[in-house]
Amino acid sequence: MPTGKLIVLTGPSGVGKGTLLRSLLQRHRDLRVSTSVTTRSPRPGEVDGRDYYFADRQQFTRMVAENQFLEWAEFAGNCYGTPRQPVEEMLQSGNSVILEIELEGARQIQQNFPDAVRIFILPPSWEALEQRLRGRGQDDDRAISQRLARAKEEIAAAQEFSYQVTNDNLERAVAEIESILTMANSNTARS
Repeated sequence: MPTGKLIVLTGPSGVGKGTLLRSLLQRHRDLRVSTSVTTRSPRPGEVDGRDYYFADRQQFTRMVAENQFLEWAEFAGNCYGTPRQPVEEMLQSGNSVILEIELEGARQIQQNFPDAVRIFILPPSWEALEQRLRGRGQDDDRAISQRLARAKEEIAAAQEFSYQVTNDNLERAVAEIESILTMANSNTARS
């Protein structure tokens, strides 16, 4: 049985990674998504095991020590990680798996899975990114400032990725990602 493809979506907070991911999953029922573990508190409406696996810092540290993550990073004072076992099982079953992760985690995936399809999502402009972050109403001014400072570093790293997609129009951005995935799958079939 052929192994599935690992797909990485990354980009700054507020760029629309989650919206793009939800759209891709609705349109492609064969894609699987990895649910991350985080030490941050649930936001309103988030469900443990669906949106994230919520863990305290001690549990997370134990999981790191036991090599239970494909990648992990600390971002804005919270830890996030991709659990290794469910992703490896989905890939071995022939399913393609999408990871929506931060830059540091995407760099770790590049080291461990050099054949992963790595896509960097860019905002249409700096102003649009700041407006999206403020418009979410999920963070205080301090957290937004941290996210914007981090976004400058992340955008500077976009060229590290095989593909960059500007999320200025949802349908166009989804179509561009679909084209990238079709190309990656046809390259795998020829190998």
